[in-house]
Amino acid sequence: MGGAIVCLILLIPFFIFASVLSKGKGAFLLSGYNSMPAGKKSEIDEAALCKFIGKIMYGICLSLLLLAVSEMMDHQVLLFIGLFLFLSFIVFALVCTKTGNRFKKQP
Repeated sequence: MGGAIVCLILLIPFFIFASVLSKGKGAFLLSGYNSMPAGKKSEIDEAALCKFIGKIMYGICLSLLLLAVSEMMDHQVLLFIGLFLFLSFIVFALVCTKTGNRFKKQP
């Protein structure tokens, strides 16, 4: 039961973070973007990047919720679904942000 409480406590700031990012704001909270030089930052569509990461964070929130419910109900299937979704969202986000020019500003 303790693991479920931890997941639910983690879910709250993740959900708030996702809400802020999905509005296109809060890019200063993204560590990779925040540490870029000003010249490179000017080439990136900040709102699109924030909205994309916000959607990924909503997916991670769903995964954490599934992990908490699986712990409370002692249901292994939800645990595996939650872990699979969590890893899938992470891999998807890494592939989408590191390949192509999805977040470059259009001239």
